[in-house]
Amino acid sequence: MRCDRLWTNARLTTMAGPGLGIIERGLVAARDGRILYAGDVGQAPALEPETVTDCAGRWITPGLIDCHTHLVHAGDRAHEFQLRLEGASYEEIARAGGGIVSTMRATREADEDALIASALRRLDALIAEGVATVEIKSGYGLNLATELKMLRAARRLGDMRRVRIVTTFLGAHAVPPEYADRADDYVTQVCEEMLPAVAREGLADAVDAFCEGIGFTPAQVERVFSAAAAHGLRVKLHAEQLSNLHGAALAARHGALSADHLEYLDDAGVAAMARAGSVATLLPGAYYFVRETKLPPVNALRAAAVPIAIATDCNPGTSPLTSLLLAMNMAATLFRLTVDECLAGVTRNAARALGLDAETGTLEGGKACDLAIWNIERPAELVYRMGFNPLHARIWRGQ
Repeated sequence: MRCDRLWTNARLTTMAGPGLGIIERGLVAARDGRILYAGDVGQAPALEPETVTDCAGRWITPGLIDCHTHLVHAGDRAHEFQLRLEGASYEEIARAGGGIVSTMRATREADEDALIASALRRLDALIAEGVATVEIKSGYGLNLATELKMLRAARRLGDMRRVRIVTTFLGAHAVPPEYADRADDYVTQVCEEMLPAVAREGLADAVDAFCEGIGFTPAQVERVFSAAAAHGLRVKLHAEQLSNLHGAALAARHGALSADHLEYLDDAGVAAMARAGSVATLLPGAYYFVRETKLPPVNALRAAAVPIAIATDCNPGTSPLTSLLLAMNMAATLFRLTVDECLAGVTRNAARALGLDAETGTLEGGKACDLAIWNIERPAELVYRMGFNPLHARIWRGQ
């Protein structure tokens, strides 16, 4: 059987199955950018490779997936970080004109090239840690022109780097100043003007919203989700981060790919997500950065068999984090996730949170040949270390 590339003498963490799918005598074969075979050398078909790479006993995992980021934006919010250190809450800062609206102003002023230049630095940091797929949300424009600008910039990043970019329209992120005290009118603009334009240009793979007291009510989110469905777009939701508005259950009713944050998720929300098959995306960087004390209900999610994903939530206000490896460590130390759960959270479950589980997230025949090759002795090292990157090589589409 002809193949383009063959990686031999490797130990595999295939992530195919309930655990890590460890294979001690492993090899991976690729043809035309897809995995032809990944498994035990003794069970491999006869292969005729053009190129052979000896991995010298290194570990191979699927390329990592960061399934929740706000990578494209202008400016930073270091001043707000200082205010929080002095005692101000995230909600107080947001209501005083900071928060998302602060980044909105900077992002509206930046041109597309400037947004790309700043985002590339953050994207390159993720790629350097073996990340092969990155979701990028809009949501710092809050008007049609800037939302389109952000999504176009995100798409262009995928042309400039060997990485899969998944884009999400997050027009319902905050109420812009020009719509102060008129949130319903702004939601109308999101549903009737912004979302149709985004769909016409094919700039979004999904639609998101922020369901929270300082964001949008469940009724307003319902309108956004109905509009998304009318344009054939899947949905996801920022839910239960600061309070319990039952957003996760709402998202589940709409067949959401994921509900994200979830610190205040209740048992009814867990049950709804389990029925819908929605992924619980946990964002420990934000939990850490805003010094939250309410833990997401990990045990309840486990008991209900809700898949758990982990992401950086890279954003300028509440999680300026560009290390998915550190996000795994935080998920383990702060949320008490196991090593297996952390690794599944940045591979197969992260793929599911993006609707890409048939395409990536495990080492299986037919899937994209996105690999991360590591200088480690055991998979637990990927979760255990802080501020240390053991990546040996990153393979994207077999190259």
